[in-house]
Amino acid sequence: MTVKEIKQEICEVGHRLYDHGFVAANDGNISVKVGENEFYCTPTGVSKGSLTPDMIIKIDGDGNKLEGKLNPSSEIKMHLRVFRERPDVNAVVHAHPPVATAFTVAGIPLDRYILPEAVLSIGDVPTCEYATPSTMEIPDSLMPYIQEHDAFMLKNHGALTVGNTLTRAFFTMEEVEFNANIMKHAMELGRIEEIPEDKMLALIELREKFKMPGKHPGYKTPEERAKANPNSTINTMK
Repeated sequence: MTVKEIKQEICEVGHRLYDHGFVAANDGNISVKVGENEFYCTPTGVSKGSLTPDMIIKIDGDGNKLEGKLNPSSEIKMHLRVFRERPDVNAVVHAHPPVATAFTVAGIPLDRYILPEAVLSIGDVPTCEYATPSTMEIPDSLMPYIQEHDAFMLKNHGALTVGNTLTRAFFTMEEVEFNANIMKHAMELGRIEEIPEDKMLALIELREKFKMPGKHPGYKTPEERAKANPNSTINTMK
């Protein structure tokens, strides 16, 4: 892709995040790796719904601005940590999808296997410990999960998704919110029926057969998920 195309794609994803209600005001940020130590990213203080290509800036791996009139978000630290730890990742999206974020506020993990598409693409989604925005606490909170997941919930904050392409990272964000929405509705109906274990294992095999990119946590038994997440609905909703 040309520089113009990369900047345009970043703007288009920003507009979609805003139109989907995944961000409000100046929330959220997007980054794309374009070289060993070069990244394009969205600026601070600009609504993702108003992004234009001339606003996109280039930074190095330490967050220093290389090109552009505006400045990078202070939250770019978590993007750069991902790029440093995951050489397979070429794009990162941070947003505040309302339903998925509400699960972190309620202390309920997104750990139920309810939709085949979500199982194939993201599996169970970890909730990172609460961390103060704009500090190194946020990238540090990702570390227990960074090598096994492409989607992360940030406690009382939002979500972070990664991908080998920006489109993939954005689709993963959509998948997280859609899965959270379905889980919320099932909880309101009073019952959650998960995909049976043997069918789950078949889905994991399909993922390998399709050679889907990115990292995946694999299948975990109900007992393993309940032990890892004391607030899991596994113990209370059948």
